[in-house]
Amino acid sequence: MDMFTLFAVKLIQVLIIAQVMLLTVSYLVYFERKISAWAQSRVGPNRVGPAGLLQPFADVLKLLLKEDIMPEKANKLVHIIAPIIALFVAFTTYAVIPIGPDITLFGLNIPLSVAPEIDMGILYVLALTSIGVYAITFSGWSSGSKYSLLGGIRSSAQMISYEISMGFAIAGVLLMAGSTLPTKIVELQSGWMWNAIVQPIGFIVFVVSAFAETNRLPFDLPEAEPELVGGFHTEYSSMKFAGFFLAEYANMIIASALIVTLYLGGWQIPYIETLGWAPEIVIPLQIGAFAFKLGALLFFFIWVRWSLPRFRYDQLMDLGWKVMFPLSLINIVWVAAIIMIFGIK
Repeated sequence: MDMFTLFAVKLIQVLIIAQVMLLTVSYLVYFERKISAWAQSRVGPNRVGPAGLLQPFADVLKLLLKEDIMPEKANKLVHIIAPIIALFVAFTTYAVIPIGPDITLFGLNIPLSVAPEIDMGILYVLALTSIGVYAITFSGWSSGSKYSLLGGIRSSAQMISYEISMGFAIAGVLLMAGSTLPTKIVELQSGWMWNAIVQPIGFIVFVVSAFAETNRLPFDLPEAEPELVGGFHTEYSSMKFAGFFLAEYANMIIASALIVTLYLGGWQIPYIETLGWAPEIVIPLQIGAFAFKLGALLFFFIWVRWSLPRFRYDQLMDLGWKVMFPLSLINIVWVAAIIMIFGIK
């Protein structure tokens, strides 16, 4: 594949992923409202379009038409940059997530991820997600509001605390796979050798840390309406607020995609390769399996939000340092023992 063809393929992939992500994020808000209505025996959005399906477009139009208010004491440059950082991190992380095996199209071998050749794929994800804390910290500091500042400080402490547990949980996956390539990690989970089954402690630690990293209930202390009005985004309005809103749901999609890739076998359907079916049948089924697992996890994220109360801040930090961190270390010892006993390389 020459450089021009490679550039064209990557550009098309980026445009498709960007459009799918934007549409998915928009309708994820709609489904959150519908699922919350189901959980609380309400109707939910049903006015705009059939069954309220056009509600996301009405919400975007409303935010576009709202006045963009800048606080008098705000640091204007940082105030504007913060939501841009949040969106950048959310949308660039997806580049290394594989949604299926390589396909052959018009004689070209096309991987189903934008950047499969990044050897340090998982570390790339961790590096980008660690930058995400700056968006929230900058937004809290630059707003010139004590409520926003407290939300930013809370977020930095929370995300740093749970990033450590998440990193150690991922270390167990990398030890088992012997590689940081997401595609290699998925391929080594063939059959029922899913990491969620082999190392359940690491799976639980990663899922809990993912909730904390995405600021979802019961870990939404940076926003905490009863104490902080709205937390780090209190002073944001119009499309700058929409930037944070989109970034939260995009991060939820990324967290779910990572859980699927690292622990739930990615696109793998157990033993489908033994059936002898043609690739034209198998590959669409595998892509569908990835989408099904992703959708189930997104439903779980939303379901938990409307089922559990918020932790107190001291409970959140105690859980991170006194429970999740020790469990992540135990998981590494467990994986090391499995490798030594069974001679996994």
